[in-house]
Amino acid sequence: MLLLLKQLHQLRSGIALPRPPGGSCAFRHVDAGSCNGCEHELNAVMSPYYDLPRFGWNLVASPRHADVLLVTGAVTVRMKEPLLRAWEAMPEPRVVAALGNCALGEDWLGMDKEQHGGVDQLLTVAIRIPGCPPSPEEIARHLSSALADRALGLGSSRTAGRSQASD
Repeated sequence: MLLLLKQLHQLRSGIALPRPPGGSCAFRHVDAGSCNGCEHELNAVMSPYYDLPRFGWNLVASPRHADVLLVTGAVTVRMKEPLLRAWEAMPEPRVVAALGNCALGEDWLGMDKEQHGGVDQLLTVAIRIPGCPPSPEEIARHLSSALADRALGLGSSRTAGRSQASD
């Protein structure tokens, strides 16, 4: 495995792939109640074809290692607490990205009594990626632009956190 990683590093150095303009960022994905359309597009954007990690975005398995909480789907009643626990487990500074119309509080799938609402009803959303589902190009464009513009505020103080509606 180490030999393969060394060869990959040499190959990338040889073809001079550009470094991410804004550095790198780790995100933790939470499906808060989606139809899985956004998840399919998120998987596509992480594939070698779109290669989102080349632009500085890496998917991590634990919220303890994440800078960004990427949420898909309208928050269901049963996913409210797990979502908030993932947010609380993240180290500061941290931000939230809402992927898809459901996460943005539009075009919900399911019954209203089972939905808590959009992510912004619980947490302050810094990155909004609209679409049902958004294309891999749109996901990459929004995330890359947020990182390049330093809209995330990584390395500086951030005010993203729970909104007043979280109670």
